[in-house]
Amino acid sequence: MDTIKEIIQTLHNAGDAEIAKHSSRFFKSGPGEYGEGDKFLGIRVPVIRQFAKQFKCSDLETLSALLDSDWHEVRLLALVILSEQFKKASPPVRDDIFAFYLAHTDRINNWDLVDCSAHIIVGGHLVEADKTILYTLADSISLWERRIAMMATFTFIRANQLEDTIKLAELLLKDKEDLIHKMCGWMLREMGKRDVQRLKAFLDKHIQTMPRTMLRYAIEKLPKEERQDYLTR
Repeated sequence: MDTIKEIIQTLHNAGDAEIAKHSSRFFKSGPGEYGEGDKFLGIRVPVIRQFAKQFKCSDLETLSALLDSDWHEVRLLALVILSEQFKKASPPVRDDIFAFYLAHTDRINNWDLVDCSAHIIVGGHLVEADKTILYTLADSISLWERRIAMMATFTFIRANQLEDTIKLAELLLKDKEDLIHKMCGWMLREMGKRDVQRLKAFLDKHIQTMPRTMLRYAIEKLPKEERQDYLTR
């Protein structure tokens, strides 16, 4: 408990009110917005990463307590620590971290929290394993679980495993959330860096139904003439 108090106090001491105001707007924490009710101390990510090195040996009980915090940066710190621990862990410990992560998805509740951790922990755990759980997450009522599913495929893409990116993007074509459109477009763009023909095949198949935001993100690295062609179809 003393360690938890020490960590939280350290972050409170590092907070900046002006940065906190900006973060609150940037992460849409107002009424009716996707981050409604989130609270910010006002700490930049590089500073959080320095604190993660300081508290890198925190156990899962401590990290669970940090994830329960109302403060965004405290939860971010927990996820950065957890991700770094996963990278260096043995297979049994990785199993524990993966299970812990999935048990706390309700606290991984903004896009930066997902994006700093899902590909490392979920993607890293599943890259050589059965990926069925991703399709359960993609079908979740939780925006953040759906984003976790797609973000996890970043690790697969880097391993030249592209099929799940395509399948999940197809499942999420009718998603109503702009943050999902952006995520799918981002992962399709990354897939296109590995195999542009598979990206074009996806676009040709779904050009009439895919959200415009998803399309714009997906075609970002294509030549200008090809981008214009897709945008005017």
